[in-house]
Amino acid sequence: MEKQKRIKELVQRLNEASKAYYQEDREIMSNLEYDALYDELEALEKETGIVLAASPTVHVGYEVLSELEEVAHESPMLSLDKTKSPQSLRDWLGEKRGMLSWKLDGLTVVLTYRDGVLTRAVTRGNGQVGEVITNNARVFKNLPSRIPFSGELVLRGEAVIRYSDFRRINESMENVEARYKNPRNLCSGSVRQLNNEITAKRNVFFYAFTLVSAADRTLSNSEEEIMLWLTELGFDIVPYQMVDGETILGAIQDFSEKIVENDIPSDGLVLIYDDIAYGLSLGSTAKFPRNSIAFKWEDEEAETTLTDIEWSPSRTGLINPIAIFESVELEGTTVSRASLHNLSIMDGLALGVGDRIKVYKANMIIPQVSKNLTRSASYTVPEHCPACGGATEIRMENDVKSLYCPNPFCSAKKVKLFAHYVSRDAMDIDGISEATLTKMIDQGFLSELYDLYHLSDFKEEIVEMEGFGEKSYQNMIASIEKSRHTTLPRFVYGLGILNVGASNAKLICRRFGYSLEAIREASVEDMIEIEGIGEVIAASVRDYFDNDHNRKVLEQLLPCLTFEEASSQKEMPEEALVLQDKTFVITGSVTHFKNRKELKEKIESLGGRVTGSVSKNTDYLINNDNQSNSTKNRKAKELEIPILTEEEFLEMI
Repeated sequence: MEKQKRIKELVQRLNEASKAYYQEDREIMSNLEYDALYDELEALEKETGIVLAASPTVHVGYEVLSELEEVAHESPMLSLDKTKSPQSLRDWLGEKRGMLSWKLDGLTVVLTYRDGVLTRAVTRGNGQVGEVITNNARVFKNLPSRIPFSGELVLRGEAVIRYSDFRRINESMENVEARYKNPRNLCSGSVRQLNNEITAKRNVFFYAFTLVSAADRTLSNSEEEIMLWLTELGFDIVPYQMVDGETILGAIQDFSEKIVENDIPSDGLVLIYDDIAYGLSLGSTAKFPRNSIAFKWEDEEAETTLTDIEWSPSRTGLINPIAIFESVELEGTTVSRASLHNLSIMDGLALGVGDRIKVYKANMIIPQVSKNLTRSASYTVPEHCPACGGATEIRMENDVKSLYCPNPFCSAKKVKLFAHYVSRDAMDIDGISEATLTKMIDQGFLSELYDLYHLSDFKEEIVEMEGFGEKSYQNMIASIEKSRHTTLPRFVYGLGILNVGASNAKLICRRFGYSLEAIREASVEDMIEIEGIGEVIAASVRDYFDNDHNRKVLEQLLPCLTFEEASSQKEMPEEALVLQDKTFVITGSVTHFKNRKELKEKIESLGGRVTGSVSKNTDYLINNDNQSNSTKNRKAKELEIPILTEEEFLEMI
């Protein structure tokens, strides 16, 4: 009975973890823990002969939850059986020749081309039914929209976001809690966006790994030759090595040495028979095909002692715990730190300084604490923020317990404010990264926004800073000087007023005649009269200018700046604002404008406004593919909202 009870517990835990990972783009346990529990369940099922209907060893995936259209796959997409033993992989291959390639850690996508044109892209979903993401696939960075093949061609591959782009995107996100835990989660969210402009900005790449069918073409019986043919059609394929019984162990070692420097996320290898007919003749089980198998490296664990817990405050107030431990060698590198993410994870590990812990590298890259052998649960939560010394507070959000610094003037938050002020859409000051801002704040060069315009007082110290020099200093100062003459909307946006974006700043400035004084004196009631400005935004603006500290900062900041006398909107006669009070939504690619941002700015210059979604308040949807079946097109048709091509829009204005 105990074994049956354990089977039920394991099925429930593993299914919860799979649902969180595949359906909700979040992780509730590490890959290491999942694999260990899966192996335990599989062993118990073999021992007892009991296999529950809901067991992850017999069913594949979960139903998707999304507004995207769902379609059934023509043939089921099965999972792969797996092994962690190189010798087992060699035994599986036997005397045959095989293709060994990366097992990419992204989102599997099925593509269909007809007459050389991409006509449909569908996610793996639950293996039986997937989501249609054609609009998003068209903006994958390396995916051909046309290929030199006239018949219907269907292939499978992996959509991935590279580690370098993953880090860039995460670092650009002001809300630390909203940052993605790994590239796979980011890719899943990017590929399944309803707005493919977001997908395009995320730099999603596609790597083919299987040809499903190619109408009216006699295909080779070799997997390698098929892959090489796909490269001739313009596709990037998953990097591979051809292997046999003599070379496979060396190839596995080659891959393992490359994984640390590999920019493409991977969680193992895939081995498939090169002889396609032989592989297909083996058939499949209910869950696994027999022509291929996955290999996952044994996670190298090391036992060590937790020597300290470091508390790192972020720009949003979240204070991140970091495990500091006696140095150990993992996957060829020395490791002494690992993020603990939040207090809930620390509680689950029952951590305390001096505990004996086990650490490993997730996917051979990211250090993690896997187990606490001592479980003293003796860690203490700091009562004061390490950055500003203010009192900390514990918050429960979405069942996760985290530590925060509520002080709005915490020095850690200063970095966020300065980074926003110097950003491109605000004051557009080049040459000042967040790392540079942090150093300058720590050195006491920057405390308030107006200090930016007095950095020349610290020339000698800045030139000597690591990563800086005379040329970098001069470029930075030149950019700061250039920013002294700006527009009022850029400045208002740059102040970092809660809830006020670049578009809202333009609307507010236009309404009050491009007078900062008029904006500072405007009441909430005055502002909510502006189309697109609600009570929340109006209250944020009023609160900002009512704050004594903010008023003092402005008193010293404004003498450093001059504003353009009037924007093109103000200089334009009222009758020239041909789009006054009209609301637009833009979707799809543009050809007559550099990008959608330029089209948006054109609409705003003529008195209109641009929103992100179609609603009853929308006057026009701009989409060059006005016959597409996209969500926005369908919504516009339902509400009888005109859909304009760019040409029709240009005729209108």
